[in-house]
Amino acid sequence: MIENVKKKIDKSLAQFMDKIKGEYKLHLVNPILYESIREFALRKGKRIRPLLLILSYKGYCPPHQKISPSLYQASTCIELLHNFMLIHDDIIDRSHLRRGKPTLHKLLGRIIRTQEQKELGYDLGIIAGDIVYALAIDAFLSIKAAPERKEKALKYFIQTAAFTAMGEFIDTLHSAQHVNRIKENDVFLNYTLKTARYTFDCPLVVGAILAGAVPSDIPKLCQLGVLVGQAFQIQDDIIGIFDSQKNIGKSILSDLAESKKTLMVCHAYQTLKGQSRKKFLARFNKSLKTYQDLIVIRKVFLDTGSLRYSLGEIEKRVNKAMEILKDLRMRQPYKGTIENTIVKLFEHSKIIAQHYATYAAADN
Repeated sequence: MIENVKKKIDKSLAQFMDKIKGEYKLHLVNPILYESIREFALRKGKRIRPLLLILSYKGYCPPHQKISPSLYQASTCIELLHNFMLIHDDIIDRSHLRRGKPTLHKLLGRIIRTQEQKELGYDLGIIAGDIVYALAIDAFLSIKAAPERKEKALKYFIQTAAFTAMGEFIDTLHSAQHVNRIKENDVFLNYTLKTARYTFDCPLVVGAILAGAVPSDIPKLCQLGVLVGQAFQIQDDIIGIFDSQKNIGKSILSDLAESKKTLMVCHAYQTLKGQSRKKFLARFNKSLKTYQDLIVIRKVFLDTGSLRYSLGEIEKRVNKAMEILKDLRMRQPYKGTIENTIVKLFEHSKIIAQHYATYAAADN
């Protein structure tokens, strides 16, 4: 079922990008503008967000109701919202790679030759991101649903965009603050706003609202989405430190270079004392970090148990989410498919946990 839905999502996304070419005439403004946005949107990805929207919708609509093809085009709204966030996030983080290819601002910076090539790319990337957000709203409006449900779902979608921007705001502030100012609750608030709301909470809730789910299930879906989203971001932080550049499609030093205040960082800082803390901060606060710094910081996360602690927080949240999922009044097999999707999402952290299990055993 999952692969079939993903194929329909990819097809709908390509069709939508062809449709907006005629409606918005982006190629007439500049061919590179349209082609860059199209190429960026169609890059290979998990499509987890539109997938969850569709599964939630199907799980709550009546058993014999015919599913409108418009559902698949509308589901691309959440993928386009994701792209909008990535475009701006890459500019803020000064990243050069996304999904193993140049970031959008890098592509757009090549439009003309100028002495300020980098700055031009950033400026054009911000504008392109704004266009993609407008396209996300356009995609959402293609759904055929009862007006009151559509309005309620659209408001939730727009609120999610605002909450995600708040998360980006917090994340940017955190990067400029000393780690001693950041507490674990601050980290989880950032995870909730920046990742969980639009990656899991919004797709599940919007799909349910559009399908006419029982009102009592909406807060449960929201809680489920937040738990899985927090766990997903913890895993992403772990992968950014403990995986290879080939597997993650961006520089393995990118998160470290930005001095991101992750759960592992906060736990390590609170655990370390005296000279050990000072040595950790000396590496962590360096403006230009090397691969050797990464190796040293990895060892700190292992020695302090910060990796083990973070993996435990993932497991705790996923288990709680599964309990909530079982309690939903969503139809099978869609509930089971969502469960399998969540399990599959966290295979990576299990591999990392197994890889470093011997280290943890030796430590004990």
